[in-house]
Amino acid sequence: MRYPFWRVGVFIAAAIWPLLWFYQAFADQLGPDPGKVLVDRLGLGTLVLLLITLSMTPLQKLTGWAGWIAVRRQLGLWCFAYVVLHLSSYLAFILGFDWSQLGVELRKRPYIIVGTLGFLGLLALAVTSNRYSQRRLGTRWKKLHRLVYAILGLGLLHMLWIVRADLKEWAIYAFIGAFLMLLRIPPVARRIPRLLGKRKVLQEKRN
Repeated sequence: MRYPFWRVGVFIAAAIWPLLWFYQAFADQLGPDPGKVLVDRLGLGTLVLLLITLSMTPLQKLTGWAGWIAVRRQLGLWCFAYVVLHLSSYLAFILGFDWSQLGVELRKRPYIIVGTLGFLGLLALAVTSNRYSQRRLGTRWKKLHRLVYAILGLGLLHMLWIVRADLKEWAIYAFIGAFLMLLRIPPVARRIPRLLGKRKVLQEKRN
């Protein structure tokens, strides 16, 4: 079964934010340093999309609706698109494509290395997200795509290193990430359908 309306909705929702942010940047609506604001927003958008992508499987198990899985791959690809824009904006607006400054930045800001590792992980997942790669890799495909857990950890560490002075917002994303990781633990994941089945039986008895 296809879900074209959902896919169109996801496409519009994911595409509109970078377009809006780039428009605001070029229209001088992002303050005195629009490049930095743009880089920060795209980085945060990448993390949010990664968390949303990871929530698709638990939502499918909770609701029994296959539509969540139907848009999971699309969300993952949008997550990669955001991180590409994040990296490109950093190179353009922060470095000004001055590659000689990259070594200096890496020494001063080692969280860039962490972010780069996360980018490479998302690149590997994006390249192998197609059905051909699934057939080609077989059982290794699932093992490879478990990299998403490490990528989430790298993304949270990258953000933590940047916002050390204000941890409130970071703690929210870290809590959501930890909760989603907890739902992925096999004993917990197996209990979700059972709990839902028991709740459904109780509701039927009440009715």
